[in-house]
Amino acid sequence: MQLWLNWFSVVWQLKGAFSRTRTFTWFVIVLIGFSIRHDMLGVTSIIRATGLDEKNYDNLLDFFHSKALKTDVLTSVWTQLAFRIFSPVLINGRYVLCADGIKIAKEGKKMPGVKRLHQESESNKKAEYIMGHSCQAIGLVVNALSSFFCVPLACRIHEGVVFSNRDKRTLLDKMIILFDSLGVPYPCYFVADAYYASRKTIVGLVKNGHHLVSRMKTSAVGYYPLEIITENRPVGRPKKYGKRIKLWTLFKHKEKMSEIQSPVYGEKNVTLLCRSIDLLWKPTGGLIRFILVIHPHRGQFILMTTDLSAEPIDIIKIYGLRFKIEVSFKQAVYTLGTYGYHFWSKDMTPIKGKSGNQYLHRESDEYRNAIRRKLAAYHNYIQVGIIAQGLLQYLSATSPKLVWSSFGSWLRTIRPGICPSEMVTATAMRNTFSIFLVSCDDYPGFTKFLAEHLDFSRADSIKLAG
Repeated sequence: MQLWLNWFSVVWQLKGAFSRTRTFTWFVIVLIGFSIRHDMLGVTSIIRATGLDEKNYDNLLDFFHSKALKTDVLTSVWTQLAFRIFSPVLINGRYVLCADGIKIAKEGKKMPGVKRLHQESESNKKAEYIMGHSCQAIGLVVNALSSFFCVPLACRIHEGVVFSNRDKRTLLDKMIILFDSLGVPYPCYFVADAYYASRKTIVGLVKNGHHLVSRMKTSAVGYYPLEIITENRPVGRPKKYGKRIKLWTLFKHKEKMSEIQSPVYGEKNVTLLCRSIDLLWKPTGGLIRFILVIHPHRGQFILMTTDLSAEPIDIIKIYGLRFKIEVSFKQAVYTLGTYGYHFWSKDMTPIKGKSGNQYLHRESDEYRNAIRRKLAAYHNYIQVGIIAQGLLQYLSATSPKLVWSSFGSWLRTIRPGICPSEMVTATAMRNTFSIFLVSCDDYPGFTKFLAEHLDFSRADSIKLAG
């Protein structure tokens, strides 16, 4: 009971993203469905989990396709709320945001944005090429007892459909646009893998007071600052860069590296060798701080940051938090079903196998608008799933004892100081849902609306609530 009251106290703060109470009420019902469903088979699983009458299937489809559900507004409100209700990680006066891409397999031939994608992964469970949606996501790293969560803030499909042949934006451009749309009012460290170590990312971040923390490729090259020559300057165009140095060759000079204790969470009694050096980097034309690290188990790697005042130990700690977004993706796929949408477009021309981007600049406005409407439905589904996951993380981080007491099952890997996972929290909410419906008097308008749409003949728990 108290678990659901805590959940509702946060959800009700999202009401400002909706102009109509009815739309917000359906939004709450869908959030409940995401949080307590047993399977992840799209809208039908929400019907089963919440006990809605089958007649409401079309209502849920209309909800995800509705113009009243404004994804960007909801994302902005959720981002501001996440900074308030969680305890974000703060390093050097900056919050830590993680970013990465995720590829979701989709086989629908009438699903906009589906294209042939290459998966660069060492996992033998993943096929090298798939048909699916290519998304990019951003999450906020927060404290959770002695560990951390990456609270998802936003995710969008950034490949597959081209509405204008003049659109030259890359995935890096779209990531920065997504980050700017969040409206984060605080200085941040933007943590990403080596793909995002580029001029476009750095320029887009630094102009708004943020800094990039990333990993460098083994082929990275830097330049020493040029010594200023005041007398007998050579004739011709003055040089901009000093001596060229391949960063990987700096690992040969281990005598210049210092020993530090690993600041990465979960690593105890691990000693690292590291060296910090500021060099010019041609893509930006300015100084970049490179941190060379030798890890006893993970080998050699090079980190980079645009923050020239940051200590190497802080940059290593920040980059160590990046893996939390991978954990967040796993929970989103296997526990929440955030990417389990199955909407297809009736009027869409079927895509061919192994096809690439769908170019629509020669299609009619009606056809293009139909594709935009379907993509908006995908983004609405994803964003609601993101918020549902964030709410489970909130309950886990703030009420762990309450979650465990409502879990009602057994788990071998319970560890002191570690928050329950999203799966455990979802199970606890599922176990207490009927009790909440029976005894909740704090939200009479919502419970009355839900009761009007339930099918009391279908599930025992719903019969009890009735």
